[in-house]
Amino acid sequence: METICLPLAPSHRARLVSAGYRTLDSFNNLSPLDLARDIGVSSEEALDILKVAWRTKAIDGNSPKGANLLAGAKTAWDLLCEEKTMKRIVTFCEDLDVILGGGICRKEVTEVGGVPGIGKTQLGIQLAINVQIPVDLGGLGGQAIYIDTEGSFMVERVCQIAKACIEKLKDIPCTSERKVEECHTKLKVDDFLSNIFYFRACNYTEQIAVINYMDKFIEERDKVKIIIVDSVTFHFRQDFEDLALRTRLLGGMSQKLMRLAEEYDTAVVLMNQVTTKFSGGSFQLALALGESWSHACTNRVVLYWNGDNRFGYIDKSPSLQSASAPFSITTGGICNLERNKRIKMA
Repeated sequence: METICLPLAPSHRARLVSAGYRTLDSFNNLSPLDLARDIGVSSEEALDILKVAWRTKAIDGNSPKGANLLAGAKTAWDLLCEEKTMKRIVTFCEDLDVILGGGICRKEVTEVGGVPGIGKTQLGIQLAINVQIPVDLGGLGGQAIYIDTEGSFMVERVCQIAKACIEKLKDIPCTSERKVEECHTKLKVDDFLSNIFYFRACNYTEQIAVINYMDKFIEERDKVKIIIVDSVTFHFRQDFEDLALRTRLLGGMSQKLMRLAEEYDTAVVLMNQVTTKFSGGSFQLALALGESWSHACTNRVVLYWNGDNRFGYIDKSPSLQSASAPFSITTGGICNLERNKRIKMA
């Protein structure tokens, strides 16, 4: 099969043909880094192109049995380059972004837990907005999926945060050749709302079903860059006499979310609640769902109060150091700490 027939953007097909990649066999044993250098695109774009080529070759039936499983092998150098070039989803709180390594990472599952009113939903909405920041302004230009299990998603609040985001972006220089005014004129609140796909899950069965059938939905919308579940806990804290069943269901759901994050290059953010745990002779607050669930996520961020100020703490991560940072919540959403009165928000 010829490269010109691949389901890619015309500009990418033209670059491939010009660089000598004329057939699917041209992609054999090719790393994303080499392809990115040859055709002048980012390593992320190169990886997406290779995935399309490998998938097409497997469907076309020209590859040996099992070759499509092995074609995706990467070197550690490829992984390092991919990690360095991957854009993260910022929170608009500089201190919080610093301890997160620049923001919420894609291809990973991040758990955010804390007491009621600490700002978990506010952070979720903020991320659903910020993932849409245009590429010309340093963002991903993506879309968000929001799975609401508690009924705490408020459209009015989304509008407030979207308006504030548009105002903040006016101070960011445009990275393309277009005029700065042209970069910002397309930013509309309605567009931000149109790029958030909302699902209301009223019980754990609906929650699991939505997640299990998410593949087809994302394949039809290739700009989805974040999946938010607010909260992953709610339906699993009640009506479960069979704890073994609950553990199996949670395990299956976590595996599915990990695969979605990796396969579709998305960030998965799971909001979690707190519970009391008896330890050291006293009751202490701990994130819900038990110790086994703590291994289901790549990163764990705990939000907590320190006096009248909110803080975020990296409780667990294979790549981030344990650290805490203050943040604030205003009408415009997540931002740097402001010395103001304690305002509780869901």
